[in-house]
Amino acid sequence: MPVSHYLHQLKLCARSQTPSTAKKLHAQIIKAALHLCPPLPNTLLDVYGKCGLVGDALHLFDEMPHRDHISWASLLTAHNQASLPHRTLSMFPTMYESDSLLPDHFVFASVVKACSSLGAIRQGKQVHARFMLSQFCEDDVVKSSLVDMYAKCGLPDNARAVFDSISKRSVVSWTAMISGYARSGRKSDAMEMFEKLPVKSLFSWTALISGLVQSGNGVDALYLFIEMRRERVDIVDPLVLSSTVGACANLAVLELGKQVHGLVIGLGFGSCLFISNALVDMYAKCSDILAAKDIFGGMQRKDVVSWTSIIVGAAQHGQAEEALTLYDGMVGAGIKPNEVTFVGLIYACSHVGFVSKGRAIFRSMIEDYGIRPCLQHYTCFLDLLSRSGHLGEALNVINSMPFEPDEPTWAALLSACKHHRDTQMGIRVADHLLSLNPEDPSSYILLSNVYAGAGMWENVAKVRKLMTARDVKKNPGYSSIDIGKESQVFYAGETSHPMKDEIFDLLKELDAEMRKRGYVPDSSFVLHDMEQQEKEKQLFWHSERLALAYGLLKAVPGTPIRIVKNLRVCGDCHTVLKFISSIVKRDIIVRDATRYHHFSKGECSCNDFW
Repeated sequence: MPVSHYLHQLKLCARSQTPSTAKKLHAQIIKAALHLCPPLPNTLLDVYGKCGLVGDALHLFDEMPHRDHISWASLLTAHNQASLPHRTLSMFPTMYESDSLLPDHFVFASVVKACSSLGAIRQGKQVHARFMLSQFCEDDVVKSSLVDMYAKCGLPDNARAVFDSISKRSVVSWTAMISGYARSGRKSDAMEMFEKLPVKSLFSWTALISGLVQSGNGVDALYLFIEMRRERVDIVDPLVLSSTVGACANLAVLELGKQVHGLVIGLGFGSCLFISNALVDMYAKCSDILAAKDIFGGMQRKDVVSWTSIIVGAAQHGQAEEALTLYDGMVGAGIKPNEVTFVGLIYACSHVGFVSKGRAIFRSMIEDYGIRPCLQHYTCFLDLLSRSGHLGEALNVINSMPFEPDEPTWAALLSACKHHRDTQMGIRVADHLLSLNPEDPSSYILLSNVYAGAGMWENVAKVRKLMTARDVKKNPGYSSIDIGKESQVFYAGETSHPMKDEIFDLLKELDAEMRKRGYVPDSSFVLHDMEQQEKEKQLFWHSERLALAYGLLKAVPGTPIRIVKNLRVCGDCHTVLKFISSIVKRDIIVRDATRYHHFSKGECSCNDFW
């Protein structure tokens, strides 16, 4: 057989990505004594890479008596395609040492891509410098790769400098630049770049929408998705749907999430693994844990993200025992848990007080899976100990962990001291936290509340003076509720709503019925030096109560009321929501800053432990 025949067959094999055929053709070429005939060795190397046979490609490469730039580019690309960018970087320096070859534009592009995948910006800048000193310094493909690298590493200005130097800009460079701006939170720059784009494709829309979701601009991302649909852009790739589902999850907009889910099914992407994973996460975050379980149960294939999403979802909804049972199923299915899985498991134990189980999971993570705990693992573990009243043990862990305890760590311990009314330890921790010059407004509020709870009003005044001097502003408490396509936001103490009279009358009516059933307002949650009547009035106007009353007035009778609150639900409101769920015979689901509360028939899913 002539060389041309094997070249044709190898190209077909690369296109169809059939590893077994590649090996058979290689055997035939050796048998025909053509294995050293150019360009067969390089073509074989390229085919092995495209078929995912990195080991075979490396073995062939090592046996080649003559290696050129194409050989090196093919091998480095094979490792990138096999998600082994660290090997690409480790092999690159040996190119000159082994074969006395300087990199060409193809090799530069492969190495830059490896730096991009690893977020290795220091090495990336070194490669960029070598590229600028080479004869290929004007190559637009390498420049496009550099734009992508800088954008993914969070350096949009560097990316823009390279972008502006490209003589003929490709869709890849435009898309990378748009994504870089959007992911860095530079929304106006991203939108301006998007508007200048000569031809807008699905991938440019995806870059903008996904970048905005990642930078926390979910509302803008959703509006853009709706605009994209109006433009009738054909969705042939599901990545934009995954990002849109993620935006719905972050904003807890269940009804819109359901519509996007319907679109996913209509477009035929219902069986796509990463879309299903996003849907599990979305329904869990939108307080519909039953729908999340339905999606998970119907998945034909489940990976570590699938299992972790449902475990974390169950944990956030206070279903610790179910989260632990799911974990057993995950291990039984042969799926190795990752760092996020253990965060979810320890979190689950934390919110129901499973101290012994939490300790065992923390040890298992280290001893059985070789995962070194990060600060987030320690924070969850400390939360478990602190919430359960093991304050001394928590302090010992803080002092012995291999991380410098940060502001949130000390704030979590202080919060636990406040919860367990350990004033003496709380004041010591508060003094230490204050010495760190905290930056988070919630830390100052916590300090103020601890001192106020102890009746130390002079200390409260001191903290508030510091807040003023450092221009620290407290985030106001608010609650949002969606009724069909309508969304309403209520702030604590709000009296300007068009339905304020109806809301006030309903809350008064419910308050009277609650008092008949034994409700006594707990004014200890109003940490201001004021009269008892004024404290009760403040509690009455908390935002979640206003949102609940509005929901009861406007929602379809019998349907669950779903509320999202930006702060933790206070103890008195928690009691009120339990009473109201019993009085109106409605399920009330509240997602606050720390977890989900399912109120039904006078009980809460958290068992009053949150």
